[in-house]
Amino acid sequence: MAGTRITNLQNAAKQPPLIQPPQRSTAPQEAVQMRVKSSQSSGERLSQSKSMVLQESDLPKKPISRHRRNQSQHNVLVAGGLAVFEPLVELKGEHLNVAKISDSGKKQRKNWTFMWSVLTSDQLLFYKERQQETSLKPGSKTDVVQLSGALIEWTPEKSSRKNVFQITTNTGSEYLLQTDSCSTASKWYDAIRKAVDSSTKLPPWRSNSTEYLPRHGSLPGYGSASPNAKQRNPVHRRSINMFSSSKLKHSTSDSADKNGVKNRLKKFITRRPSMKTLKEKGLIKDRVFGCHLLTLCEREGTTVPRFVQICLDAVDKRGLDADGIYRVSGNLATIQKLRFIVDQEEDLDLDQSQWEDIHVVTGALKMFFRELPEPLFPFRFFQLFVEAVKIKESKLKVQAVKKLIQELPKPNKETMKLLFSHLLRVLDFSRKNLMSTQGIGIVFGPTLLWPELDAGNMAVNMVYQNQIVEFILIESQELFNLDRK
Repeated sequence: MAGTRITNLQNAAKQPPLIQPPQRSTAPQEAVQMRVKSSQSSGERLSQSKSMVLQESDLPKKPISRHRRNQSQHNVLVAGGLAVFEPLVELKGEHLNVAKISDSGKKQRKNWTFMWSVLTSDQLLFYKERQQETSLKPGSKTDVVQLSGALIEWTPEKSSRKNVFQITTNTGSEYLLQTDSCSTASKWYDAIRKAVDSSTKLPPWRSNSTEYLPRHGSLPGYGSASPNAKQRNPVHRRSINMFSSSKLKHSTSDSADKNGVKNRLKKFITRRPSMKTLKEKGLIKDRVFGCHLLTLCEREGTTVPRFVQICLDAVDKRGLDADGIYRVSGNLATIQKLRFIVDQEEDLDLDQSQWEDIHVVTGALKMFFRELPEPLFPFRFFQLFVEAVKIKESKLKVQAVKKLIQELPKPNKETMKLLFSHLLRVLDFSRKNLMSTQGIGIVFGPTLLWPELDAGNMAVNMVYQNQIVEFILIESQELFNLDRK
């Protein structure tokens, strides 16, 4: 009997340590056998076991993996000094409303979909149909949400629906989940939160805590552990300490980098050059389009913007007889290209082949007037011109309008004089270009004047805009003292 017992002990010592999977039984209670390996320096190896009683409902449906890396998906219970792994609660399937609003940080349009949802220990699976859970058809897609490192929170502000919560994965993807039942939503929220917490935390064998380890390296009631086990503990602790220190150094370096960036930004902001300095160095150039007329003329040292003069000269040279001049629109892309060149203060030659379409030149000129911060007819003069054009008697109307023109700022008055004298020449070719006084009034009315606050009727304002331009065009010789040759 003694020889048989020694032989059994020696055979048991040669077997690798493992955690026996629980076995089903018809009895209401079962024992989970756990073997703990311990070695001795004398060469004798002993194997001892300890039993714990678990309820049948708590037993996992699948055997616990022998590999430690796969045991992170189980909760750890400590009883009598032994670590026992309990499977997480898994929701086997239920229909939920799901909307994916972000894919790896890229925002997406919110589109609610009725999905069959399944929760595992570390994943949340979405199927379009319930049958896909058991048999996936080729080409069918399953949305898999990795819960490790995820964040879950109630987000009622993200949707008008009730019982909405959001899952944000560690890759930046965001999902909204919703159901009309408050109890169902709470059940899924709690289950997902537990799965996130379990899959995110480090398992006990990778932690530097001794909470799950027996004191003095021994199990209760089984004597002391072998010297080899005691020798392995310092190495294990050193590796854990190295891991913790490296992580601490990494976080410290990250914070130092962030502080360095903040300091450099502060220095840049405090030392940034003034607008005047940047303009003097040519880094920032004043624009032509969108610049106030008075400011532009002061910068150029003229009373009429240089760009307006160049455009009018080009039209006088080769566009007076063009069909629908100022009425026909030019190519918008070419107009924008011309605008960019003008704003960069580059040399502009409208005789080049790329500007051969005269409608591009007229389109750029109209765009210049439309983008003025204050129109050619200043805001404070808009209502005054409207009242003047309402006068019935022609002579009094001319006197009233002429008086208003004389009160305009000099750049506005000189630019207006040059423009209307040019439009008179356009009318001289009306038989060829098919442009009338009324047609020019319709084109230039909304371009040259508009109210500062368009609180009234837009259609009424447009009528007066056209009438003012048309009247000034007809009476240009009297208003601007022009000599008609």
